[in-house]
Amino acid sequence: MNSQEISIRTGSRSELVDITPQLSRLVKESKVADGLLVVFVPHTTAAVTINENADPSVQTDILNELKRLVPLTGSYTHSEGNSAAHIQSTLLGPSQTLFIQNGRLALGTWQGVYFCEFDGPRTRKIWVKIIGQ
Repeated sequence: MNSQEISIRTGSRSELVDITPQLSRLVKESKVADGLLVVFVPHTTAAVTINENADPSVQTDILNELKRLVPLTGSYTHSEGNSAAHIQSTLLGPSQTLFIQNGRLALGTWQGVYFCEFDGPRTRKIWVKIIGQ
């Protein structure tokens, strides 16, 4: 089993960062032909998701709808002022599991893996575990 950590610096309060190239590089370096890649974000105001990476307007739409569903200000009781970020990250979740086939991530034609920042800008960690057969 191969574990790695990716460090990422986000630039705004909310953003989706395509981490597919970094994950693909880790798979290639691992030399695992078939197996699983698990991505975990150890933060309570961030998440990871898989979605379209061909049209950047999809990421904009996702962020806009999350902001509409969970506005920055509301009747929140959490004293740090980032309750919306906690709720948004809970909706998307802290992890994803992907197949590795023939030494590559098995993603659909239009899919990419995104780190989701909801309380930035910050320096964040992404933990990756590659499990081969």
